[in-house]
Amino acid sequence: MTPSEAAERLKVSPITLRSWAEKGLIHARTTLGGHRRYLVSEIDMLMQRQSWPAASQLRVMIVDDDHVVSGILQKTLARLSATLLVEIANDGFEAGRMLSSFKPDVILLDLMMPGMDGFEVCRRVKSDPATAHIRVIAVTGHPSQENLERILAAGADACLAKPVDPSALLAALQLPPT
Repeated sequence: MTPSEAAERLKVSPITLRSWAEKGLIHARTTLGGHRRYLVSEIDMLMQRQSWPAASQLRVMIVDDDHVVSGILQKTLARLSATLLVEIANDGFEAGRMLSSFKPDVILLDLMMPGMDGFEVCRRVKSDPATAHIRVIAVTGHPSQENLERILAAGADACLAKPVDPSALLAALQLPPT
């Protein structure tokens, strides 16, 4: 299988699959041209070892230009639930590129980012029929009434203030308390 095919089967991004191969979690063969290939049996064994039906995991994309904040959110999510698949995009443009490969169920979206801010990312996600079903939870260090109204008008499902309270995050993700 190509990296894209294997990533699709596992419901992760090709970047995550590459990372797993580099960590030795899955074996990748390299073609003479330097391209990685995966055996279907390797993919199936990984799914069995991890005891997860890939399609049943909640897929969360964190979109934040602050690497410290996205790292904290990722660690918080890992503590809250072992059944989440998490990917990080460092800006709105990267998030747009990752949408089709990662296929998130939920986006945790920073509002204030350079280039394309969270308001525009949310509008684009919600206006595209292929991604309109994705829940958007805004996270912001500027929790003003104006920002709340703007992001909800853009289609977000919720808006949380930074630093994010774990119980509020659980509720917004619609996960049971641990």
